[in-house]
Amino acid sequence: MASVMPLPPASETTPANSGEPGQKNSSVRVMPARYLVRMGRAASVPEGLNWTTLIAMIAFHIAALGAFFFFSWSRLAVSAILYVLAINVGIGMCYHRLLTHRGYHVPKWLEYAMTVCATLSLEGGPIFWVSTHRVHHQLSDQEGDPHTPHEGGWWAHAGWLLFGQSLHAQTEALGRYSPDLYKDKFHVWISKYHWLPIVLSGVALLAGGWYFGGWVNGIAMVLWGVGLRITLGLHATWLVNSATHMWGSRRFETKDDSRNSWWVALLTGGEGWHNNHHAHPVSARHGLKWYEVDPNFYGIWLLSKLGLARKVKVAQYDPENPKPAGM
Repeated sequence: MASVMPLPPASETTPANSGEPGQKNSSVRVMPARYLVRMGRAASVPEGLNWTTLIAMIAFHIAALGAFFFFSWSRLAVSAILYVLAINVGIGMCYHRLLTHRGYHVPKWLEYAMTVCATLSLEGGPIFWVSTHRVHHQLSDQEGDPHTPHEGGWWAHAGWLLFGQSLHAQTEALGRYSPDLYKDKFHVWISKYHWLPIVLSGVALLAGGWYFGGWVNGIAMVLWGVGLRITLGLHATWLVNSATHMWGSRRFETKDDSRNSWWVALLTGGEGWHNNHHAHPVSARHGLKWYEVDPNFYGIWLLSKLGLARKVKVAQYDPENPKPAGM
């Protein structure tokens, strides 16, 4: 994933950046810069394979294949509900549009609940995810981008996770990139124990499946609700890193290779409108035309109508002369 190089203690502090083009760094200041986090292929590959991550990925893919031998409509329904909670509510609405870019605001209790949903995706805690994504925006398709296809399509899709040190528990090092989350005790705690909701959901599925149908049903529920559901969700998210920087259309001439991909948008609830997003990162709405389906934004819109979301930001641009924000 990355290499972490310790530096001598320093009195300097590092400002955060939300990744919006033309937006100056925030004035929020955090801890002394004790670590230098280097991301990208050149930094990660020399560190060697991350065997823990590799073995976990293999195990989940095996579980996903096993699920197809135990199909039932109830198991499919459970898997689909958990998928929406983890990928749409958790990753798209929370980790990405809420925590990373602050495209809207919600009460803290709801922010925390959505964060727990995001941890069900097996994509790490909020400090890891948000920090990595902010680095991606700052260095998009340049050296240091954690997952640019310039270093290979497979690298951008999944290879970047399989090399180098795992950063999931290194909240102090990553806190330089997400000081807003590092100051929040809940986000620090859940970043350390991001695996706990998945374990608890697996136990609940096993127990519920056993109660309603015996041990075979319990195990099958785990295969569908954890193994297959997480594997599909991972690949859907990874396609935003890989496919939407290689294939699709471009409405805005951004400094990166971001593309709009309708089929990735369908798989991820609207995250595939990636060129729109890179042009206007703070916008809570990614589908900027009526035909650009964006379920994650529809969820945010619904929260606003219920009085739970406020300060919802939506990109404004000239359709005749579309330009990225800040230009």
